[in-house]
Amino acid sequence: MSQWVSPDQIRERFSHAMSAMYRNEVPQYGALLALVEVVNREMLAADTALAERLDAAGDAQRLSVERHGAIRVGTPAELAMLRRLFAVMGMFPVGYYDLSQAGVPVHSTAFRPVDDDALRANPFRVFTSLLRPELIASAALRERALAILHARDIFTPGVKALIERCELQGGLDKREADTFVGEALETFRWHSDATVDRPTYESLSAEHRLLADVVCFRGPHINHLTPRTLDIDEVQRRMPGYGIDPKAIIEGPPNRRCPLLLRQTSFKALEEPVRFAGSDAGFHTARFGEIEQRGVALTAKGRALYDRLLAASRQGEPAPDNAAHQARLADAFAEFPDDEEALRRAGLAFFHYWPTRDQGALGLGAEEIRAASVETLLEHGALWTTPMVYEDFLPVSAAGIFQSNLSQAGSATPKEEANRSRPNQAQFEAALGAPVVDEIALYAERERASLNAALETLTGE
Repeated sequence: MSQWVSPDQIRERFSHAMSAMYRNEVPQYGALLALVEVVNREMLAADTALAERLDAAGDAQRLSVERHGAIRVGTPAELAMLRRLFAVMGMFPVGYYDLSQAGVPVHSTAFRPVDDDALRANPFRVFTSLLRPELIASAALRERALAILHARDIFTPGVKALIERCELQGGLDKREADTFVGEALETFRWHSDATVDRPTYESLSAEHRLLADVVCFRGPHINHLTPRTLDIDEVQRRMPGYGIDPKAIIEGPPNRRCPLLLRQTSFKALEEPVRFAGSDAGFHTARFGEIEQRGVALTAKGRALYDRLLAASRQGEPAPDNAAHQARLADAFAEFPDDEEALRRAGLAFFHYWPTRDQGALGLGAEEIRAASVETLLEHGALWTTPMVYEDFLPVSAAGIFQSNLSQAGSATPKEEANRSRPNQAQFEAALGAPVVDEIALYAERERASLNAALETLTGE
């Protein structure tokens, strides 16, 4: 028996510790968790078929612990060390996101578990953004920001030593794992003391609100934690009753019988007191609470259709409220099949394949099963499917959450407009020190593996 604590167990401990810390720092997060728990419980009680399917697919137990967080770092060295830190917890960089499309001078990836067993154990994810200093218009301000960033160390000596030890010995024992969780948590903790004086903070904020958030503090601090709900529309409706002020619009695709990708909403960013170097007091706005509803992962074909319909829904003037916005989305997405079997047959979405529990009732022998097509096996009930949960993020939606929470106006500033649509995945991967995993290829491989495993079970091979 291995002496090492598994990465899944370390990730589980860390995600619980992170949630407890954030609940203490942002009390509204606790109210959000309570609301999501009530809505999820009611949904499962009202829809027994959904509850049974989640349970059969092994997804029921992950629902209550599921979280994603977001963090923003300033330098390639910080990003590279985060990659090594997350690897201790079995989390790897998946996908590349160019948030310059929304005028935000960062690009990003999602650190998360990648295989089915690890996702069922705990699907904790951290959306991680790296500042792109070349998108800062002022050369003097860019140099000032980089000097501030290079003078700090966002990692404790203890966590760096444990990361290196894990890499050298192949894991951490229980004592080391417990220490690692406590040390790693310090990177994500909120610090109300800024490292710069007020004029520096204000000049960075005037250039871009996110720039001040990334540069002006000892650490990057987790800026939100997100529980998963089964009915985001109902959560949005009930938020005011829990003392939570929701943002105006639910981001992502419309409400459907077969949810697609990701929908998310949030409460508005908090205005938090800070003390600047030199003892000036002020406020900083960055952290908020977010809720997500996850749907099925789409194939490349499905994503192309999704992108086209989403673009079509955004033609004309912005909708005046969430009801009008959702109605416009529903009209635009009428072309997208809203039936699981239609999605699967059209090759628009990814599915898990499962063997029937009662193989004796099939009326098919092993040779017949080997000779049969997948469609035939599905028709005979030898195979059944469940939608593959989308484990990643929507770059437009993520940027939309940021802009709607932190912007005082409804549109980007001229400086933000200048930063749009300048992806550089090669630059990001060089900073990361590793390639990012292609999420579409990963879903396809998981689908193939589930089908092969189901066929092997049916044939007894």
